[in-house]
Amino acid sequence: MSNLKIELLPSNFVYEDGTFAKKQALLLAGKIAGVCYDKEGFKHLENEPQEKTERRINRTLTSGHHSVYDHISLSLNVQNIPKILAMIINNEHQYTTSEKSARYTPLDYQRDSIITEQEIELYHKWLEIFKMKIKSKYGDTLKDDKIKKLAQENARYLVTSFMPTQMIYTTTLRQINYLASWMLDYIATHKSSLNNFEIKLVNSMRDFIKELECLNILVPELMTNEKHRNISLFGNNLESKQDYFGEVYFTTYKTTFAGLAQAQRHRTLYYQMELLDEKEYYIPPILEDDLLLVQEWLKDIKSVKNINPQGELLLVSESGNYDNFILKCQERLCSAAQLEIMEQTRNTLFKYQEALQKNNSSLAQDIEKYTHGARCTFPNYECPNPCHFSEGIKLTRKI
Repeated sequence: MSNLKIELLPSNFVYEDGTFAKKQALLLAGKIAGVCYDKEGFKHLENEPQEKTERRINRTLTSGHHSVYDHISLSLNVQNIPKILAMIINNEHQYTTSEKSARYTPLDYQRDSIITEQEIELYHKWLEIFKMKIKSKYGDTLKDDKIKKLAQENARYLVTSFMPTQMIYTTTLRQINYLASWMLDYIATHKSSLNNFEIKLVNSMRDFIKELECLNILVPELMTNEKHRNISLFGNNLESKQDYFGEVYFTTYKTTFAGLAQAQRHRTLYYQMELLDEKEYYIPPILEDDLLLVQEWLKDIKSVKNINPQGELLLVSESGNYDNFILKCQERLCSAAQLEIMEQTRNTLFKYQEALQKNNSSLAQDIEKYTHGARCTFPNYECPNPCHFSEGIKLTRKI
């Protein structure tokens, strides 16, 4: 039985029973649709006969002129959504989200949860190991509460990418219906799949759509998908694509589910992923000086490979323009950033620099300014809360 649940947050378009006031929302969008040609403006449209507004609604819905339905925003309290499904909807750029952080939230066993007892046992086992390792190396620098947060962040690599999370998700009426239509298309094209990941994902999408139906949010005319768009997160043949670095860039690399979820916060950049044919797993650098611990880590994470743990490596593509990549560096090259995305961003920065120098690009001199360490070394950046953490500033930290 699914625990996924969605509730509408209070707005002008929510009835007392918590369902969406779809008719009123459509009427408002229908009036807005008349602004482009009404000589007297919106005030006149507010008082027009309802029949006229409804005719305009029908025209816009059936003609595919759906942009007016982006004026209607919905804020959803989404509970127990699988992490990977949250990543799917977060990869579509028209949204605002606030999501529960695994860094700040310890994991405990709950009945009827998708998270197995084995995962919980491994999580707590490695939580203690990470606390010990971090304290041993950085106990003079980091306080105990910081050590605990970092240990939680690393222990969650052993937990499924279908781990339930909570989020407040705000988007438009058009976009949420488009998302539902893309999910339906995904379900239709994967209905005979024998891939365990896809089977679980299809079931999660069905639960999500069912919740939207119960809330009266779905509008069939907004779900026709005449342009044949699809879920943007999943790529094809990424291994055959070549890196390119200039005013715009495209690159591929391996990162985990957790690392990709961090990267998606940069909505000016674009990401796609593919599962690897041969599974590989992230090894937290804090373990690398102990071969026996590395072997134990790999043994444990491989023991839960069927649940697609968050530490499973993916092939990911990232694309965007130079300025927005530098903005990513200003956010992620910091001792407070998740280590995995800090290292990935740094590696891409050096690849970018090398390519620009090789091609004698006018950007080569500019990018050099960002290659000397954390963002506090960048020109014109003044850290509001200096960490005084030498390895963090040099980007050589192991946690």
